[in-house]
Amino acid sequence: MESVHAYSGLKSGTPVGVDTRKKWLQRHKQGYPGVPYRKLFFLQGATLAKIIYTRTDEAPLLATYSLKPVVEAFAATAGIDVETRDISLAGRILSQFSDYLTKEQRVDDALAELGKLAQTPEANIIKLPNISASVPQMKAAIAELQSQGYALPDYPDSPSTDEEKDVRARYDAVKGSAVNPVLREGNSDRRAPVAVKNFAKAHPHRMGVWSQSSKTNVATMDDHDFRHNEKSVIMPTDDVLTIKLVGADGTETVLKSDLKVLAGEVIDGTFMSAKALDQFLAAQVARAKKEGVLFSTHLKATMMKVSDPVLFGHVVRAYFADVFDQYGDQLNAAGLNGENGLAAIYAGLDSLDNGTEIKAAFDKALAEGPALAMVNSDKGITNLHVPSDVIVDASMPAMIRTSGHMWNAAGEEQDTLAVIPDSSYAGVYQTVIDDCRAHGAFDPSTMGTVPNVGLMAQKAEEYGSHDKTFKIPADGTVQVVNSAGDVLIEHAVEAGDVWRACQTKDAPIQDWVKLAVTRSRLSGMPAIFWLDPERAHDRNLTALVEKYLKDHDTEGLDISIKSPVEATQVSIDRIREGKDTISVTGNVLRDYNTDLFPILELGTSAKMLSVVPLMAGGGLFETGAGGSAPKHVQQLVEENHLRWDSLGEFLALAESLRHFANTDGNAKAAVLADALDRATETLLNEGKSPSRKAGEIDNRGSHFYLTLNWAKELATQTEDADLAAVFAPVAEALAAAESEITATFIDVQGSPADLGGYYSPSEEKTNAVMRPSATFNAIIDGVKK
Repeated sequence: MESVHAYSGLKSGTPVGVDTRKKWLQRHKQGYPGVPYRKLFFLQGATLAKIIYTRTDEAPLLATYSLKPVVEAFAATAGIDVETRDISLAGRILSQFSDYLTKEQRVDDALAELGKLAQTPEANIIKLPNISASVPQMKAAIAELQSQGYALPDYPDSPSTDEEKDVRARYDAVKGSAVNPVLREGNSDRRAPVAVKNFAKAHPHRMGVWSQSSKTNVATMDDHDFRHNEKSVIMPTDDVLTIKLVGADGTETVLKSDLKVLAGEVIDGTFMSAKALDQFLAAQVARAKKEGVLFSTHLKATMMKVSDPVLFGHVVRAYFADVFDQYGDQLNAAGLNGENGLAAIYAGLDSLDNGTEIKAAFDKALAEGPALAMVNSDKGITNLHVPSDVIVDASMPAMIRTSGHMWNAAGEEQDTLAVIPDSSYAGVYQTVIDDCRAHGAFDPSTMGTVPNVGLMAQKAEEYGSHDKTFKIPADGTVQVVNSAGDVLIEHAVEAGDVWRACQTKDAPIQDWVKLAVTRSRLSGMPAIFWLDPERAHDRNLTALVEKYLKDHDTEGLDISIKSPVEATQVSIDRIREGKDTISVTGNVLRDYNTDLFPILELGTSAKMLSVVPLMAGGGLFETGAGGSAPKHVQQLVEENHLRWDSLGEFLALAESLRHFANTDGNAKAAVLADALDRATETLLNEGKSPSRKAGEIDNRGSHFYLTLNWAKELATQTEDADLAAVFAPVAEALAAAESEITATFIDVQGSPADLGGYYSPSEEKTNAVMRPSATFNAIIDGVKK
């Protein structure tokens, strides 16, 4: 047989691009019909197309240990390699500190590598949920890695030396939403697959009953917040901008230099007044006490890693105002200002001489203040304990789904005052609450769906603003200045205010509009752009949307622009009628809506299909939310039961395989994808998703049934005889061993599981926990490749 390299013209080990793979497939069909495609490809070491399956954190990481061997085995039959890249919090930390580590401990910067890959047509990345670390999570991960022998420096809270500033900068590069802005080189297409939606209608999840007398409400600012202070410009030319603070005495401090912008980009600036925030929060603490409802706050202290921890600190200090009036100087000097939560304050009191006295003052404030919403009533963990425990996009829909209730200290449901300081999107939640109060809970068995087309490509909007967000050190004026010295945006600010800028590039905006039109055309659904005429940024976006819609055929489509509050009301009115509506939103609302509506419709956002068509032609396939992942890990460690549902991974994998079919002409990948979708639907219909209770089916058992169903579908399909021949014995072996394998998965439950670490678990121990069936492992590892 002619050698592969004479056949292809490639040197050994050469990566093969999309166009070359298409030609290979065609020539293979003509010249080598009897040779398995994958075998031919690897005869001389040429590199096949590959799926990059990200290694992340917590429950999704544990599930990967169980599922990825199955993915590798099945994908290989279509000539597709599956490789892992570590973008976990631990991996990202280690990649920043190679000079502190031994040669054997050093790891590559996988996130940077994937960021470059996402800008190429060859990209095919399955991205699982990762930790967007708050400071407490960062410190916990560092401590664990140090205990494992990694000589990492401590996280410096108040860096003073050049070395400490360098260390802090490295850690800050990992903190918050460090992953998503790097990988998201495309806009978001997020929707409930038909099979999942049909299953939810046939098997509706529990919804709490709403009362018309409910006192649950959202409290938000009506002035001096990010929404009301926003200013925005569209850049007329390419330029380089500087952000500076001009002090009252005329001194200038450069906050950000060398900010490169392109013609057509939207540049925004805004700030939150610290003084107005404190006045607002004091009023809400008093209101919650007067109305007899739980006090809770809902922020995004992970994604909005600079601004929202500061806001969280203001909330803590407002609730414990008397304590900070008396002990504030001492607490602030010790770094216990509330930005890392009440738990960090309690831990820090041990080092203070009068810590017991101060702790008693906190306990008194808790007893006399409004009741706090609880994260864990049994363990006394309040809404104010850890800033990353209550994330607005997950916590608000969960509250709405549960009769508008959160949990009190007694473990009972109670009406709640949900404090969301910035008013940009708070009205969305109030609109849904008012509708539920008037009309009752939604009915999952009849309700329509609200998919989302989200503007997120290339760090679009607020989530890309971390390096342009500042806590203002002194009174003065913040200015955004172009290279000619012209002031484009300016705000008079006071010390303690939080000022931020963000930029949204023109090419992603154009792609966003195109994707909205495409999805409306393909689905037949009306599409609403959620844009607020009272926000400067949204007014500019509206003008650009109207401009770029003219580039597309919109005849016969129902496409409109409404404020977020109006769009919410229209969408939920249609939901109650069983009708579907596409929400077309910016980046933050994308995040909020893709939790809000899925949690109401499906019970969880993890069941959504999330496709990111990358602008360079590749594909990024996201697998759902990870908000409950920490609780899942806790249960696994205590009971060896993992209730994480990998449905999002199943959906993403099918789309990833289908992407190869569409871009490479890989027919086997299409067969695998279609069979996987049918297998997933069977899994749902037969009730083989993980249970919440130990002693019942968990993530590992669910993976077994997905594998069994998938093998059966491939064995019985008629599109590809080779695949049918490969998987017939696999399906037979799995079916024959079903009782033994599933019994093993049940038998291991009930006792603690040792992972060897939370942020950096042991490979050997975690493999043993997540792959306990030698029989199942042998069948999968023996799949013919």
